[in-house]
Amino acid sequence: MRSQNPPKLEAVAKERTATSLPVRTSAAVNNLIYMDEHLNKAGSRGVAIRDRRYAIRHPFAADAECIDLESGASAAGVTSDLSMGGCFVCTSKPLTLNSRARLTLTRKDESLQALIVVRIVKPRIGMGVEFLDVEEKHQPVLERWLEQLRRAR
Repeated sequence: MRSQNPPKLEAVAKERTATSLPVRTSAAVNNLIYMDEHLNKAGSRGVAIRDRRYAIRHPFAADAECIDLESGASAAGVTSDLSMGGCFVCTSKPLTLNSRARLTLTRKDESLQALIVVRIVKPRIGMGVEFLDVEEKHQPVLERWLEQLRRAR
């Protein structure tokens, strides 16, 4: 008995079976592109990781001090960039991944305090942090810094 799949899908199904990839067929759709095929064509990129950033980053230098809320460990450094959603803190001793901490940024005579979570750690280089909550009285400082950076572009 002949399969009800279009000839093109039958060929793909045979190829996928031969390469031990899962077979996905549908009589209704003829032009399917599977992510595993797309990633395999990309070469040796390995596993694709979605970029979590949702705000534009601007180069920005400010003194940074972090205190881990659970362990009390501290890290001091300098930011390399800043966005509405977080920043990167250059430090030789970053906090551990997923740590929640209190961050204080100081630049010139202004400071900002925020509750953060460490999203990425680069040993001996620094850590990328996401702002969970910027204190209400410090929100205008963050907005002013970002507006100044936007205008300077």
